[in-house]
Amino acid sequence: MNRVKRALREGKVVLGTMLTEFKDPEVARIMAAAGFDFVFIDAEHSTYSLEAISDIVRVCKGLDLACLVRVADPEYHLIARTLDAGAHGLMVPRVETPEVVRAIVQAAKYPPLGERGFGPRGIVTDYREMSVRDRMEAVNEDTVIVLQIERKRAIENIDQMVSVRGVDAALIGPNDLSISLGVPGEHGHPLMVEAIQRVVDACRRHGAASGIHIRDMEKLLFWRERGMTLLTYSTDTAMIMEAATGAVKRLREGLGAQAQNRQLP
Repeated sequence: MNRVKRALREGKVVLGTMLTEFKDPEVARIMAAAGFDFVFIDAEHSTYSLEAISDIVRVCKGLDLACLVRVADPEYHLIARTLDAGAHGLMVPRVETPEVVRAIVQAAKYPPLGERGFGPRGIVTDYREMSVRDRMEAVNEDTVIVLQIERKRAIENIDQMVSVRGVDAALIGPNDLSISLGVPGEHGHPLMVEAIQRVVDACRRHGAASGIHIRDMEKLLFWRERGMTLLTYSTDTAMIMEAATGAVKRLREGLGAQAQNRQLP
């Protein structure tokens, strides 16, 4: 079992980020060196191919960095092929009903939990020799399934969704959820706080982890205090922009101070 899934089962906090632009597998080494436990590859809004995903996964496996992928839709060909490319698990966006959740599990898990077709690629089990039965059991146990909660209807159905066998976590997409609730971008609005807390509470009742993906560090820590354990901070590009912008600002301030000092009599 990968260490992120084990940690979530034990109620421990795991930290990750979202990869949105950088396709060089070296990005996995950077995130692991920074101390993250996992990364999500965004295959919903970004341009990652299965080949690029597989290349990043191979590096992640050597670093004990869990690599999960946000697929574009809860479709069999997207779910099964992404897992066959080696991903440790999936995040599926815009999930709203228990029927869709059951379809996700069916596509992601081998029998008897699901109906995923058996394609024994070496990347999935690190080329270990295993019987068909053992391989199916090992992959079923290792694969992480995360539901992304982004709609008002999902909040209304949250108990039925996270109680489906095979679901490991529910993660809030705050921007889309705020839009659905009629308060676009107001992540601290009472309607948002109430809705997100309903997800945290439902996950606790049914033995699933809860989490959120957000760039606001204070809000991330706020939800950790409320019980979230799957904490996803910012993105690759946002962190680079923040660091680069801060560095340039400090340099320009320093250069301005030097210029002023040179003009002093």
